[in-house]
Amino acid sequence: MTKIDDVYADYELLEADDRYRLLIDLGRALETMPEPLKTDATLVRGCSASVWVYPIPREDGTLHFLADSNAAITKGIVALILLIVQDRTPQQIVATNIEAELAPFALNAQLSSNRTQGIPNMIALIRETAERLAG
Repeated sequence: MTKIDDVYADYELLEADDRYRLLIDLGRALETMPEPLKTDATLVRGCSASVWVYPIPREDGTLHFLADSNAAITKGIVALILLIVQDRTPQQIVATNIEAELAPFALNAQLSSNRTQGIPNMIALIRETAERLAG
């Protein structure tokens, strides 16, 4: 899996249109989320697009997330967030400042407020899941 720092190294060199394309490509590369998992329970509230996030606890103690969105750029944002937390232990996720990891991308400055308004809710859902499982 690509690391967030590697993505940022590419992202910072790009113009706005190419940054959109990079996000869209990240979203396209996400593991497919089966339709039956896209339920009200996995829906992230407060997003202008539909976003679903489904955590899978693994035997090795890590969390693997499946996610999807009906909007290409939003799906790319979800993929960016997952680069930070994917296949880490709940304790590692809780200890990670996801917002700080995303900060260099300046998504609020790059994208419309409609596209970024759900980011805190996506992060909160992931963090709450990790906190519950870190118990």
